[in-house]
Amino acid sequence: MSSAEASVPGGREPVRGPVRPGGLLDVLSVASVVLDAKGRIVLWSPQAEELFGYSAQEALGQYAARLMVHERHIELVGKLFADVMTTGRSWAGGFPIRHKDGSTHVVEFRNMRLMDDNGDVFALGLAADQSTVRRLEQDVALSERIVKQSPIGLAVLDTDLRFVSVNPAMERMNGVPAEEHVGRTIREVLPSLDADALEAAYLRVLRTGDPVIDHSAVGRTPADPDEEHIWSVSVYRLDDALDNVLGVATSVVDITEPYRAGVEAENARRRLAVIADASTRIGTTLDLERTARELADVAVPELADVAAVQLLDTVVEGRRSTLGPAEAAALRALAVRAEQNADGVADAPGTVTRYAPDRLITGCVRTGEAVVVPQVKDEDLARIAPSPEAAVLLGRAGVHSYLAVPLIARGEVLGALDLKRTRNPAPFDDDDLLLARELASRAAVQIDNARWYENARTTALTLQRSLLPTHPRVTPGLEVASRYQPAGATVEVGGDWFDVIPLDDGRTALVVGDVMGSGINAAATMGRLRTATTTLTALGLDPAVLLEHLDKTTSGLDHSIATCVYAVYDPHLRRCRIANAGHLPPARVRPGRPPELLDLPTGVPLGVGGVAFATTTVDFEPGDELVFYTDGLVETRSHSLDERLDELLALLDGPARPLEEVCDLLLRELHHPDNHDDVALLIARAQELP
Repeated sequence: MSSAEASVPGGREPVRGPVRPGGLLDVLSVASVVLDAKGRIVLWSPQAEELFGYSAQEALGQYAARLMVHERHIELVGKLFADVMTTGRSWAGGFPIRHKDGSTHVVEFRNMRLMDDNGDVFALGLAADQSTVRRLEQDVALSERIVKQSPIGLAVLDTDLRFVSVNPAMERMNGVPAEEHVGRTIREVLPSLDADALEAAYLRVLRTGDPVIDHSAVGRTPADPDEEHIWSVSVYRLDDALDNVLGVATSVVDITEPYRAGVEAENARRRLAVIADASTRIGTTLDLERTARELADVAVPELADVAAVQLLDTVVEGRRSTLGPAEAAALRALAVRAEQNADGVADAPGTVTRYAPDRLITGCVRTGEAVVVPQVKDEDLARIAPSPEAAVLLGRAGVHSYLAVPLIARGEVLGALDLKRTRNPAPFDDDDLLLARELASRAAVQIDNARWYENARTTALTLQRSLLPTHPRVTPGLEVASRYQPAGATVEVGGDWFDVIPLDDGRTALVVGDVMGSGINAAATMGRLRTATTTLTALGLDPAVLLEHLDKTTSGLDHSIATCVYAVYDPHLRRCRIANAGHLPPARVRPGRPPELLDLPTGVPLGVGGVAFATTTVDFEPGDELVFYTDGLVETRSHSLDERLDELLALLDGPARPLEEVCDLLLRELHHPDNHDDVALLIARAQELP
């Protein structure tokens, strides 16, 4: 096929027209010169005109040596010419020639003898500029060296997508010798690859000429048949100078390790993001069940489709638990979170379930080791579920992967984080296990803190409630209602108290106090002060004198400090005698008049010592009400105390209501959620004596 007629893919007509450079000789611009036996020029190509500067008319018939060679080289040229013509051996090499413009150029020659059918001999000289030849030789050497030594797999395929050549790197990558590539297609050489996708990309490049860069291919090759690899494939179309499509060149880079490293880095980034999220979401309060819910909310859907936080029942009760090899595990489900209905897939919150010794979660809490079942089979369901019926439900829900990690805090196994996948098709892997362990480790400390706090708070609250009167005692001439509101779950219980104490002659002592501090110590101090108050009241002391004795008692209780209001109501005289030790003033409500705060000398808190207390007498007629309260009712972080006291008086204003309703109203309207303090409330209404 000539350079003027070239076939093209797809059955197109040959390209016809002026010949453009398209081959190696054209790239070199090789000049052709034919000399007769005497050394005269008989043929002169257009390339010779360009190389030597003489037109055909100027050169034909001239002795080549005289025309193109310097005088000092004529003898040498004559000898070389004679040797070629006599022996028929070719000669090749570089030789300086004289250009028409007078300059000298080194030209690469190849000379050979020709003979026509008449037996006449001629000399054919092929010549090219030596610098062009050297540059091309360097380019070829460089290309060959790059192709052979490149770590990138390189190959050329024809228009039928059959291998034409491959470099050594491609041989090693595919595990197939180069000669076994040639003439074969990709699917024939590498049957384990997704050849359809690759060939579609190659055909698109052949059709459009647009290269494909970094196309991902996944599969196995004979070089590593047991391990799946990932390659980055780039494809370029090869065209000749006449735009004839010759085929495609492809470069292949094995990116398995970088890809895996990238996946690991992304997984690590995801783990860090989840852990960072967990750090802000888990343990926002010291409420045990809420902390468990926060852990479950982080685990779903990031890690699992169903998550259950289960604690050993003995741990919830505040006792340590060590399971023997043959012991069942009683687990309380504190929180459950599911992407779908969790009925049958996880125990309902609050449920205590016994898991037999052979169950996987039992082994998890007994040994403190995680349990992973990447692919759950039917026989695995029986070891995951607590009962055969539950195993059937797990199978129906589509549980296909299971993971349980222990919740360990301060060396004690508290329970387990139970994870299941139903919708997410991926099995739990080592990365999931690592993330689950990290979440469980961080959450277990928060859960343990909440557990101990709740146990301590329950103990303190039980103590405090046992020290307070269950119902105020009925006394002559008084109707009494009371409330005790313990502190919220975020802080410990405090030392607020109230009391109603009958005295001689129908009188009644009314007491409200608040021990500074919180917890069991505050509750215990409150109990001692209440006992002391009851004892002192029996002595019939003036309120100010009684507070002085309480002050001395408080000073001896490990530097405790308390506030207190002590009032004695005499129904016969219809008045109250009141003393205050650093407490908020009671409110008096009188029919037909606006509610008011009693103007009492404030005094100093009990335990400070050295300051005398004062007794104030106030009228307290039938129908009048006295409202005693602790600061937890009115104090907030966002309002001034004066504003809150005004709000208290506003709520007390209006027609008379049952005292129980008034107690509920005040607690509902005044006790703000952000005020985590105990509240003691005591309301007394004077009545006519029978």
